Amino acid sequence: MAELKTKKNDASVVKFLKSITEEQKRKDSFAILEIMKQVTGEEPKMWGGAIVGFGDYTYKYESGREGDWFVVGFSPRKQNMTLYFCGGLHMLTDAMKGLGKFKTGKGCLYFNSIMDIDVKVLKTMLKKNSENLKKIIKERKQAV
Repeated sequence: MAELKTKKNDASVVKFLKSITEEQKRKDSFAILEIMKQVTGEEPKMWGGAIVGFGDYTYKYESGREGDWFVVGFSPRKQNMTLYFCGGLHMLTDAMKGLGKFKTGKGCLYFNSIMDIDVKVLKTMLKKNSENLKKIIKERKQAV
């Protein structure tokens, strides 16, 4: 089975964010960094070369495949800002109301600038995601 390439490492989050050449994306990244630190209570870690993650989560698929990932994270991609929600966005549909201008994938939220979204709504989503994931972890432990 292929090994996951994106792993937690000791690279500097601040150095990575300072290397972003587009000024607005760099400012947005530092703002998201502070929001995620505040909401999660976790210190950021680099995952691979371009993702900033918060918290740790061990996932396990029905197939038996398992691995480690972060609870929430973000990456300042060239096209847009990408926020990752472990557990998926399907559990946050109600919390997304009023967020603003964005697109979604299965577990990702995409937006161009932090000015396009309501930060209060984002904070609620991050908090709810953490609560949902804690509930899932607790249920899995009880099932074992």
